[in-house]
Amino acid sequence: MLIIDSHLDLAWNALFDNRDLTQSAYTIRAQEARLAGKGKGQGTVALPELRRGRVALCFATLMARVTGVPTPWIDYRSPPQAYGSALGQMAYYRGLERCGEIRIIADRAALDRHVAEWLAWDMLPNADAEPQPPLGFVISMESADPILDPSQLGEFCTLGVRVIGPAHYGPGRYAGGTGTQEGLSELGRALLAEMEHLGVLLDVSHLSDEAFWQALDAYGGPLLASHNNCRALVPHQRQFSDAQLRAIVARGGVVGVAFDVWMLRLGWNAATHTNTGITLDTVVDHIDHICQVAGDCEHAAIGSDLDGLYGREQSPCDLDTIADFQALPGLLSQRGYGDDDIARIMHGNWLRLLRTSWA
Repeated sequence: MLIIDSHLDLAWNALFDNRDLTQSAYTIRAQEARLAGKGKGQGTVALPELRRGRVALCFATLMARVTGVPTPWIDYRSPPQAYGSALGQMAYYRGLERCGEIRIIADRAALDRHVAEWLAWDMLPNADAEPQPPLGFVISMESADPILDPSQLGEFCTLGVRVIGPAHYGPGRYAGGTGTQEGLSELGRALLAEMEHLGVLLDVSHLSDEAFWQALDAYGGPLLASHNNCRALVPHQRQFSDAQLRAIVARGGVVGVAFDVWMLRLGWNAATHTNTGITLDTVVDHIDHICQVAGDCEHAAIGSDLDGLYGREQSPCDLDTIADFQALPGLLSQRGYGDDDIARIMHGNWLRLLRTSWA
């Protein structure tokens, strides 16, 4: 089954972890075997594994922050530095496209052509023996801090950005993020107005509770949560409450469930716990909860955030690489989900949202 994953930090891993993602995850692990650091030698995502897992389309991020607490490679001292980092990450995706590895998808016509080509390949009698189409990337910005001011949004749209999450962890220039009680800034309100004007989708992931509700009031365009789980199962501000989930559903949005184990299991801590006992079936718990809150299967999807500053050690214990996504349809079937609903969760809901938004 074809799969769409709505959150992968591919450029960040390629440029700042120095991973050649055209090589397999296993080769990259071997290259990092002697390196110290979180996630080193534990990566789960590379282009060959995306292909093997039939992840035909993903939302690939640009990620840089300006929170006032500089940290290497992600949190910068000034907006121009974050701007430069985002442009470098975008250049990496364009480089992959120039080499024929991927294609950047930025409008409905390109999306429909891409999906039709993948479906035609997938239906071949011996598909795995035939050349596979390029992978599709929708470019998403995680933290709007690299945008120098809202009037510059059009430049990023021209480059291919189609989805923006205004905040990440901590206080951002445009909105309060995870771990804060800050709402939208004046810049944030102006950015949302410009996003709605230009048809850029709003990703509400990482918004503080205050910023979440303010954003829904201020922005009337299409929205999504690219990588969020359920606060009812794992009580933490990073997850969404049932009221927030219902608000996303009411706007026709989609929630991509994340695979980071601290977001899957209450009380998990990297310093004191392993991922033992946290499985892909735990991921299905969160998918199922979203479907129960929504009353249908049209708003839950995959937004794994695999290799988002971690690796196998902080992923479900029965997941070796992203290719193991192909186990999810069987797990959903065991919960009583039918084929049509499974297809919606694995790819159909993201397709519907993009097609509607880009119409």
